[in-house]
Amino acid sequence: MSDRQLTSLPTGSPRRSTPGCATIPASRSCVRDGSASYAEAIRRALPDATQVSDRWHLWNGLGPAVEKAVAAHSTCWAKADPKRQTLTRERTTLERWHAVHDLIDNGVGLLDCARRLDLALNTVKRYAHAPEPDRLRRPPQYRACLVDPYRDHLRRRRAEEPGVPVKHLFEEIRALGYTGSLNLLHKYMNPGRHESDRIMPSPRRLTSWIMTRPENLSDKRREHLDGLLASCPEMTDLARLVRDFAQLMGERRGGDLDAWIADVRAAQLPELAQFLTGLEQDHDAVVAGLTLPYSNGPTEGVNTKTTGSPARYTEGQASPSSATASSG
Repeated sequence: MSDRQLTSLPTGSPRRSTPGCATIPASRSCVRDGSASYAEAIRRALPDATQVSDRWHLWNGLGPAVEKAVAAHSTCWAKADPKRQTLTRERTTLERWHAVHDLIDNGVGLLDCARRLDLALNTVKRYAHAPEPDRLRRPPQYRACLVDPYRDHLRRRRAEEPGVPVKHLFEEIRALGYTGSLNLLHKYMNPGRHESDRIMPSPRRLTSWIMTRPENLSDKRREHLDGLLASCPEMTDLARLVRDFAQLMGERRGGDLDAWIADVRAAQLPELAQFLTGLEQDHDAVVAGLTLPYSNGPTEGVNTKTTGSPARYTEGQASPSSATASSG
């Protein structure tokens, strides 16, 4: 078994792709992504070949579904960090949710709601479909900034003297080496960022932590992740399901795919429904991909480096095997 790429099917329609498959008549297995066009091309050119859904693409396809679930439950896992002040944007969201639902409860249609509230129809639909306002709230996504190194000093000073003016704090941390502006410090203090020991990760960042091998995370980051997961039952289930899928890939247990799908449905995570549909529609090829040692992972890695396109979810717990497509 070698990492040498044996063939690449040309892009395009199944009819145009068929000659690319026909150039490897001795093949018994064809590794591909979840594209229906490629599946049809292989079926026409090599009807007796075993179609193998590539593990690299399976793992990369799971990532966006996990990110949707993380974002949907952000108000739940965000409670793990110290309580922060409610931002103006969040108050607006709560006010709009109540306004939309009050009108709907009085028999007003969605289009009329949009006109009365001067909102886009899709915005009204989003509020109307949310069973509770917290499902629409998202924790603020802060980036690292110049104030972060002085967080401990600010928190200690506010604990000692709650009414100390921000301008006085500005002078104190500037003497300690702070090079930012007073305005930046105000923006940092107003939402209560100084009260937290850690920066709240964005849903995408938290998704990358969940899909990364635990041993590849620093002790501090792993502790932070464990705290966030423990604060939300749905997140606990999500992380467990991701680990279980990684084990299916790493241990070549394709026969356990149906049990894993049933486990996901029992966890009631609707954000993963589309991913499950794809697995079920391409069931035989997915089982083969999780059982056979073939994968296009090395080729996809080279393509990612060549094109510069990010592979956001492939650094995780179960990197696909380094094997490529099989020849007879």
